[in-house]
Amino acid sequence: MPVRDQAERLRNASLRVTAQRTAVLHVLERHPHSDAGFIARAVREEIGPVSLQAVYDVLAALGEVGLVRRFQPAGSSGLFELRAGDNHHHVVCRACGAVADVDCAVGGQPCLTPSDTHGFAVQEAEVIFWGLCLSCADSSADDAT
Repeated sequence: MPVRDQAERLRNASLRVTAQRTAVLHVLERHPHSDAGFIARAVREEIGPVSLQAVYDVLAALGEVGLVRRFQPAGSSGLFELRAGDNHHHVVCRACGAVADVDCAVGGQPCLTPSDTHGFAVQEAEVIFWGLCLSCADSSADDAT
């Protein structure tokens, strides 16, 4: 996504266009499912010194307006991505931690219907599928032989 498109996305979300915000969007476009530490390092390579706290602040602002989504697989840091608002899910490799998007399994939001809502108005279902990515599955098979 060119910088001007990123700036337009920020303006459309009623956010000021800053180098930090633009850089975070750029990093997430190239590296979805990244944690804040990785994003901070990549932003520093792109625009120079930026604190980890500043990156967290940018991620929070982008999340509040729906430009960024945060999810947290068990045993992992929070991960961030640009694909937000569509209620998709994730598949995570148990061995290497690779993450891929998985479209909603059945129907529209929330795509899963709980047996009892306990009075909640359910708006979203978050599902994480766990397994082995192709590389790790191949390595596992090679190790077994």
